[in-house]
Amino acid sequence: MNTDTAVNDPGATSKTRVQGMFVSLDGFAAGTYVTLEEPFGEAMALTRGHDGRAIHGIGNIEDITFDGAMASMFDQGIGVEIMGRRKFGPQSGPWTEDGWRGWWGEEPPFRTPVIVLTHHEREPIAFDNGTVFHFLDASPQEALRRARELAPGADVRIGGGPTTVREFLAADLVDTMHLVIVPVTIGVGTRLLEDGIPSAEDFDIRSVTLPSGRTHQLWNRRRGD
Repeated sequence: MNTDTAVNDPGATSKTRVQGMFVSLDGFAAGTYVTLEEPFGEAMALTRGHDGRAIHGIGNIEDITFDGAMASMFDQGIGVEIMGRRKFGPQSGPWTEDGWRGWWGEEPPFRTPVIVLTHHEREPIAFDNGTVFHFLDASPQEALRRARELAPGADVRIGGGPTTVREFLAADLVDTMHLVIVPVTIGVGTRLLEDGIPSAEDFDIRSVTLPSGRTHQLWNRRRGD
């Protein structure tokens, strides 16, 4: 783990997690474009058949599945999310007064502070269910420090997209990853992992493949002796 004291102060006990990220067999986690109609671009096939009802627990689901149980980990122990701007919306450049408040309507699923990384900062957007979007122009280290200020002691979820996750991996700031390898190929888009990021020597990787063809990969950072 990065030992930058600005990020990892002695009182920091939280973990930085990538949780439930979908990846194609050929390594893509997003398409080449984002529009209102196609928020994942060419990668829409990654989410087909995904039941998101278990994100906030499995207590009300009649049939508990492995996929559902893994999805229920989405917000366990999470105090704040960090995401890239394209996960928040399809816009680019300076913000306009278009009334956009994210893809999720008036009930965003986060229920925590969310840091949106953007070169164009703006005032926060708050929702009644506890979700507050903060817009920050920051490096991964600076964003993580701010996240821990917003939710001291809680885990931080790096929510994507893949470019944002890669930046945190390259900065050696990710403790755990849960990836869902979906049995589709896309051929184009944005890859999650590039050569050498992360190093297999840095993580213990466990995989479970289901009859559906999906593979859940659990990456846990190796600890020093």
